Amino acid sequence: MSTLPVIAAVDGSDDSLRALELAVTAARAREAPLRVVHVRQYAPWGQPDVLVAGPPDPADDPVLGQVSAHLADRTGPPVPEYVALEGAPAAVLPELGAEAQLLVLGSRGRGGFASLLLGSTSMAVAADAACPVVVVPRPGREVPDAPAAEPGPRVVVGLHVDGPDEATLALAFEEAGLSGARVQVIAAYPWPVQIWSAPGDFVPAATDQDVIEGETRTLADGFVAPHRKRHPGVHVELTVAPGDAAGHLVAASKDADLVVVGRHRRRLLAPARMMGSVTRAVLLHAASPVAVVPPSGADES
Repeated sequence: MSTLPVIAAVDGSDDSLRALELAVTAARAREAPLRVVHVRQYAPWGQPDVLVAGPPDPADDPVLGQVSAHLADRTGPPVPEYVALEGAPAAVLPELGAEAQLLVLGSRGRGGFASLLLGSTSMAVAADAACPVVVVPRPGREVPDAPAAEPGPRVVVGLHVDGPDEATLALAFEEAGLSGARVQVIAAYPWPVQIWSAPGDFVPAATDQDVIEGETRTLADGFVAPHRKRHPGVHVELTVAPGDAAGHLVAASKDADLVVVGRHRRRLLAPARMMGSVTRAVLLHAASPVAVVPPSGADES
């Protein structure tokens, strides 16, 4: 059975070249093929409805030619496969997730407004692709201070103890095992706890914070235990903290190699794939690359 490729989406921007470098590293670590894809945007009028696929001669596509030149001095695997497609990138790229083990792209492309933190294509791909999507941010993002982390490579993963997703934890441990990094699991719990007392009125609950923190830690330990067993060489650091999960993950992204978050489960009355608010906030503000993991099949059906 053939190994699914790691796909790097490129458009000639510096952002996409940074994503390409991460994709090369990921493909090499997985001993997987590397597929470099450029979706050529066409005007919505006067164009065929059929996608035109390659792989063409890279010289026929200036962007693929640029990438080929960028990688020309590299030796050893992976040997890139170059593919040109035509269409709207936000519509075409998510479809490629069905035939990839990882899809990597930059947070911003060549188009759009320079002030945007995240391009519409990156958001669409992260929200809808069938495989994990890694979005590589522009360098220099400033994030809130977090407790000093131990030096060395680190993969951060968010764990929602009320609804954990095994696929998210699995990818974090896999990435850490491939790169020799440790896993920092962040499990946040709401504090202060408030209860509803009357329409529009909330009051603090009489709850002991130490009890909630202890219960959260116990649950988190239980969910992480199978992954520890499968990856005995991966060191795990469990962080249990009160407050906003997105804020803790963004702060932890400083000097991290990767932040891994789950996308969202489908809801009964919202059958389309959705992006959770925590995942969206992490994509917008994290200083490190962010991997967005779709739910496992049973959770998304």
